[in-house]
Amino acid sequence: MGKFAQEFAKGLIITNPVLVLLLGLCPALAVSTSIDNALGMTLAVLIVLLGSNIIIAAMRNFVPSITRIPIFIVIIATLVTVVNLLFHAYLPDLHETLGIYLPLVVVNCIVLGRAEAFASKNPVVRSIADALGMTVGFMLALLMISLIRQMLGTGEMSVFGVHFFSLPVLSSRPVAIFILPPGGFLVIGLLLGLFKWTGVLKR
Repeated sequence: MGKFAQEFAKGLIITNPVLVLLLGLCPALAVSTSIDNALGMTLAVLIVLLGSNIIIAAMRNFVPSITRIPIFIVIIATLVTVVNLLFHAYLPDLHETLGIYLPLVVVNCIVLGRAEAFASKNPVVRSIADALGMTVGFMLALLMISLIRQMLGTGEMSVFGVHFFSLPVLSSRPVAIFILPPGGFLVIGLLLGLFKWTGVLKR
């Protein structure tokens, strides 16, 4: 397996940002009430993480160590502003649903953490692989959490207005706690416990 594939693959399970590193839990809890929100947040994180990793990796040899964090934040904040405006213009419903958590990608631990821990120390190609792997890992975690919360909390499964199926028992009496914050904590806790128990998350 080449270095690009290795860097990409590690973000899926070995260093999954949500389920292993426990980063980005705030948006994971807040927006994982539906598949729509999970995919929308993943798209935002992909654009920002990929863009910031590329820029920071390209200029890593020219950034003074003492000012690197402010420079990273300016780069990330600029990309987040662009994404926020694009969502507002072309995806207004999703922009409204994600709310404050979209601009808060600026301080998302995944984005800033990868900038500091990886992109600032590695070349562009490896930084691209790292960004893609971490984003896919983030997406997989969000989709698992959202799938459980949406099915149990609403009793049906629909994505961007397309209805797939309903659960007869839950559609009439959904377990509403799963679309509330406590439900998010419960689902993430159960997933972490399940993966630890089965050995999936062993490094």
